[in-house]
Amino acid sequence: MTQATPAPGHTLASDLNTPQRMAALYLDGPCLVLAGAGSGKTRVITQKIAYLLRECGYMGRHVVALTFTNKAAREMSERVKTLVDSRLTKGLTISTFHSLGVRFLREEARHARLKPEFSILDSTDAMGIIQELLATTDKARLRSVQQTISLWKNALMDPDAAEKAAATPNEAEAARIYRSYDATLAAYQSVDFDDLIRLPTVLMQGNEAVRERWQARVQYLLVDEYQDTNECQYRLVQLLTGRRAMFTAVGDDDQAIYAWRGATVENLAKLTTDYPQLKLIKLEQNYRSVQRILSAANQVIGHNPNLFDKKLWSDLGVGEPIQVTAMDTDVIEAESVALRISAERFERRAEWRDFAILYRSNQQARVVEQALRNLRIPYTLSGGQSFFDKAEIRDVLAYLRLIANDDDDPAFIRAVTTPRRGIGQATLQALGEFASQKQLSLFAAVFEVAEAERLAARQLEPLQTFAAFIQQIQQRAGRKGSDRVSQGAEPAGPLLDELLGVIQYERHLYDTLDERAAQTRWQNVQELVGWLKRKAEEDDLDLFELVQHVALVTMLERGDEDDPDTVKLSTLHASKGLEYPHVYLVGVEEGLLPHMGRDEEDGDPAKAAESLATRIQEERRLMYVGITRAQRTLHLTWCKKRRRAREDVVCEPSRFIDEMGLSSVKLREDPELQALSPKQRLGMLKDLLNKKG
Repeated sequence: MTQATPAPGHTLASDLNTPQRMAALYLDGPCLVLAGAGSGKTRVITQKIAYLLRECGYMGRHVVALTFTNKAAREMSERVKTLVDSRLTKGLTISTFHSLGVRFLREEARHARLKPEFSILDSTDAMGIIQELLATTDKARLRSVQQTISLWKNALMDPDAAEKAAATPNEAEAARIYRSYDATLAAYQSVDFDDLIRLPTVLMQGNEAVRERWQARVQYLLVDEYQDTNECQYRLVQLLTGRRAMFTAVGDDDQAIYAWRGATVENLAKLTTDYPQLKLIKLEQNYRSVQRILSAANQVIGHNPNLFDKKLWSDLGVGEPIQVTAMDTDVIEAESVALRISAERFERRAEWRDFAILYRSNQQARVVEQALRNLRIPYTLSGGQSFFDKAEIRDVLAYLRLIANDDDDPAFIRAVTTPRRGIGQATLQALGEFASQKQLSLFAAVFEVAEAERLAARQLEPLQTFAAFIQQIQQRAGRKGSDRVSQGAEPAGPLLDELLGVIQYERHLYDTLDERAAQTRWQNVQELVGWLKRKAEEDDLDLFELVQHVALVTMLERGDEDDPDTVKLSTLHASKGLEYPHVYLVGVEEGLLPHMGRDEEDGDPAKAAESLATRIQEERRLMYVGITRAQRTLHLTWCKKRRRAREDVVCEPSRFIDEMGLSSVKLREDPELQALSPKQRLGMLKDLLNKKG
């Protein structure tokens, strides 16, 4: 029998503070841990897992911990391994919500009307289907429809509910596309990212046997970053924990910065009403930052209507004053920050990795990158697009994935429609329905659908031509039928060249894009192919082995496991959960931080005012996240003029500077660069470079 109260003589880490210890030991019902930035929440979660397994009699397979990123899940797993004997962790689940969703759907595929080998479409693959249904290349319109569908799914709304809720012509269009999109996914036996959480939730709501099976399995649940949950995730937690409600939710209402993707900070408040017996524990001692930084963070977030009263404090000392510097332009801002980092690294005997430059928008990165390159300062960019996420790279990799594994339905869909071959959505939907009935992959279905007479000859011919071409490449790469035969395989390099030539990918780019964009994308493809050829030659890999290597590389790149000695450039959103000794927060201006966005409440001043107030509150939380990334020093900069869309825009310092209690220093000018001409500044940079050797 599982214990509900602490075992005598429990051996938690001796250096947990009183609230941390209370949170780790509490097992008398649902528990909400309000964990301020840098207050040791991961430590509490991992210590609680160790306590459950070591001293409370819980079996590993009955404990589940959920978070939002693979990196956080990895960190938790590694910490638990140091705390608990490996025999006790057998079957323990520490994963993202989406990873748990995949496992659930693989096990319950029959009940979800899916084949166990269903395909998962990523955002780009899903966008391709929406683009086909909308018949447009308008990226903004496509993104808007995709996001609207995503928000509906996250709110557990099916196409019928979305149609009823649609209040504008744009929403009505999105609801129409949602219905067709849903039918297409079903036909392809595919799910998208949102479905990985929505479908398990819907299935448990409607199927008592499935619900009881999973509630028996999940006897204790821990959820990290609870403020980032959406309605669907909240419901999933309720269904997994059932009436016993044995769970610990850890979150911080002051760090809720993902409303734009469906997260709702109100989920923290809902816990207090849905679970009247909820135990509330606050973690307010910060182990990351000096007090001066925390005081500024407390002051700025104090302007928001807080769900829970919470004040961060630290015993790490007062710390250096926060610096606020006014700059003439964004170019001067970037050059000044680069110079200061270079000087501070020398003066503080620090490393490059001790410094981070944070900004609200990815567009700000370009000029900062240029300034760092000019000073030969190594940097790493996060929160931007990975090379392997570029459309042209994914197009080429789709062919390679399909050649290596013709059961890969998303790869088939992408390859067969890029470039266009006269194969439209109706053809693919009919093929998908046939494949689903016969429990075949889409590729295998091409060879059997003819006999079923489901497709007209004009639909069937381009499919068969494409499939025959893929088979030919497979055989030349060392595969015959379903067997792998390495002997006699042609070298990967020439095969890659021939593949691109036959599909006429370069021509496709120039036919569909303007010349400059096509040229850039073709250069990226050549860079990829050049790298693949070198890898194949150096490591003596055939095409199949090469594809496996690429899959591993792309996964590792997204894991962001390395910590090179470089300055980190990051958007504020991507910086959450990270920390640096010295932080430069650039572009702290009205209109940029807070970012005002678009006014979507046309013709209704009251709704517009409410929308703006909500947006400012979220931006204030984003500012709070930025401030609390800094451990020892924080530098804010703002520009009097900023280049936007080929014109200079006059800027004002952000209201957040006043709210931090820093109005007295906001007019400080940068004495090093402000008075210098561009030519003089360039000379200064050259001098500095010469000194660096």
